[in-house]
Order: sequence, then structure tokens, then C-alpha cells
Amino acid sequence: MKRVMVIGASAGAGKSTFARKLGEKTGIEVHHLDVLYWKPGWVESGLQEFSDAQCEIVKKKQWIIEGNYSNTFEIRAAACDTVIYLELPLYLCLYRVLKRWAINLGKTRPDMAAGCREKMDWKFIKFIVTTYGPRKKKMAERLDRFDSEGKKVVLLTNKADIDSYIDDLNFKTNNVS
Repeated sequence: MKRVMVIGASAGAGKSTFARKLGEKTGIEVHHLDVLYWKPGWVESGLQEFSDAQCEIVKKKQWIIEGNYSNTFEIRAAACDTVIYLELPLYLCLYRVLKRWAINLGKTRPDMAAGCREKMDWKFIKFIVTTYGPRKKKMAERLDRFDSEGKKVVLLTNKADIDSYIDDLNFKTNNVS
């Protein structure tokens, strides 16, 4: 496990927190796609700029990249050796997104680009609700593909499994770029 994709069924699945803990445990540098995608004031990066940033990261010997972003998914998928997929229930994802918003109101989270203060709108809630089912189906297909390609696939579907996965890791690697 040197090049790891952390993906999830939805916002609020715990990708950022999991990736941070995995990075602490393994010593592998974590890259949050939200940091690469968003510019201050919630300005979106262009697709080429966003893609180029990921292409530079995947050249490294070790990395953990957290986030879904379908338009650049294959950049990471082609280079990873491990895929960790968090699939928590929709109601829990929604609860976590709302809780995260309330806790971080007026602040910028560490897994978010500088100058992007926490915000919430109905468009985002609607996005979560309407994409959850189709995304689960698409991710199942992707996980099958990754497995057939010989990549390590880890499916975690509840908090206990997520916590025990991190706790059961018994190695620490050197961060090699």
C-alpha cells in the first residue's frame, strides 16, 4: 500500500478524516482533492489545472489522495495500488455534512482550500441526495474493475470497521516522494 485512493459514496462519508488518520498511521502524505480544486472564495479550478496537479502527485512513489471528483477519477485510478471505499448510509452522510457545517461555520477546514469558509446550501444537499444511489452503483462497478486489475480493494461500511481498519494497521512507512 503505497498509492492509495480514498473514495466514498457521498460527502459526509468520512473520506477526509479517514485519509488524515491513514496518513498519520502510515507516514504517507495525504492530498485532499478539495484543496486542489477550490481556490479562495469557492472559485473552481479549470479542468486542466486540476488534472495537471493530480498528474504531478501520482508521479510520486507514495501518496494518499482523498476525494471523488469523477472528471479526473481515472488519473488516480490508473496509478493507485489500493482503493479504500467508504460507504455509509445516506442519512448518516447527511447528518455528518450538517454537523460539519455547524461546527466549522465561518472557518476553513484543514482539508479545504484556503479562503473557502464552510458553507451550506440546498443545492449541495440536493446533490448529495440525488447522486447517492447512482454513485453507489457506479462505485460497485469500479471496485469490481479494480479487483480484476489486481488492486487491493477495501470496502468499509460502518464506523466500527473504519476505526478498526486504522487501528489494525501495524506499520509505518517513510514518506518518499
